[in-house]
Amino acid sequence: MTTAPAGNPQRRAYWLKTLHQWHWISSALSLLGLLLFTVTGFTLNHATQIESKPQVSARKAQLPPSLLTLIAVPADATGKKESKQPPAPLPPALAAWVASELKIEVGNHQAEWSPEEIYLPLPRPGGDAWLRIARDTGELEYERTERGWVSYLNDLHKGRNTGTAWSWFIDLFALACLVFAITGLFILKMHAANRPSTWPIVALGLVLPLLLAILFIH
Repeated sequence: MTTAPAGNPQRRAYWLKTLHQWHWISSALSLLGLLLFTVTGFTLNHATQIESKPQVSARKAQLPPSLLTLIAVPADATGKKESKQPPAPLPPALAAWVASELKIEVGNHQAEWSPEEIYLPLPRPGGDAWLRIARDTGELEYERTERGWVSYLNDLHKGRNTGTAWSWFIDLFALACLVFAITGLFILKMHAANRPSTWPIVALGLVLPLLLAILFIH
């Protein structure tokens, strides 16, 4: 571990250099995220003015007889068909058929199994989708809704239906922004003696949102 050189001017130069290194590294790591979250912050704030017309597409299909046994309603020990089943993914063979024939990836999404049908919600950023299969006939219905790229980016901002990897990215991005802000504050402090307007501007940035929240948000 590198130690700071002795002496006040040398120590100050050491810490200033270290802060600048952390500052530019954190800014580089968070650059794309800052751009994305800044733009989507604006679009979310003006969501009623920036509207898009959803595009809905629907498809129907018929399961082959070989797959009907996989979705048949099971019976209990007395031979009576069960009225309720816990949520569960589609059987692998059925999921593979859906992916091959309909180009729909269902992954490990949990489906709702009722005696009449299997209902599989497939939410995702910027849209929605669902899959329904009649358990007696094997009739399949699929509907997909696309709300456009603005809605997609807005959902990325909110982390809506984005999965684990994006959730980790948001956490790491938030950490990088925190480092960026804290090192920036210390750099301001070290330069404040030569910049008299530093602390009044910092104070304005702190007080202004507080005043707006107190006076105008009820």
